[in-house]
Amino acid sequence: MLTKGQVLRAAVSVADGEGVQAVSMRRVAVELGVGTMSLYRHVQGKDELLTEMVDAVFGEYELPDPGPDGWRPKLELIARRQWELCRRHLWLAATVSFTRPLLVPNLTAQTEWTMRALDGLDLPIEDRVREALSLHGLVIAAARAMADEVEAEQETGVSLDRWWMDKQRRADDLLADGRFPLLAAVPGDAVADLGELFEYSLARHLDGFGMLVSRSG
Repeated sequence: MLTKGQVLRAAVSVADGEGVQAVSMRRVAVELGVGTMSLYRHVQGKDELLTEMVDAVFGEYELPDPGPDGWRPKLELIARRQWELCRRHLWLAATVSFTRPLLVPNLTAQTEWTMRALDGLDLPIEDRVREALSLHGLVIAAARAMADEVEAEQETGVSLDRWWMDKQRRADDLLADGRFPLLAAVPGDAVADLGELFEYSLARHLDGFGMLVSRSG
């Protein structure tokens, strides 16, 4: 008998392999080798299917309780877990909205976990929830850049390193006349690694939040 878990796993597999735009009730039914109508016993339609997919993916790992000591190690932990999740499921970042959040248990639990990491700090609750959202936003922004780059490589067959090699002459011409001396001094590989850029962004973000915490204390 077909289960909801099987439906969601098949839908996630389609999204991972073909992109979230390929997910439809019919496509998932084909993946499972069943009739399309059999899926409607578990989800009402594509919108609910996508929502349930996000919830399933955010439930792929459990956050430790209570987690490492201190607010910063906790925030580093959840940010890196979510970053790895977005690397594994490139479509995930595009499905998350801050203005119209998906009200699903596993994603909500992660936000609650982040709020517990900030609980006890001498900050207004408004600042704590803004920090939780800002941290998540940092992960999502980096993940979307990563997903865009993977999509560009798949569509063009040109890697990021090869793209920069092809554009090197144009870049040299642009920077050679001295109008942009600071940019001309930047090493060519300084921003090529999106993982390193994520780690840098995370560290500087938490440095700034740490200053706010220190002033409040």
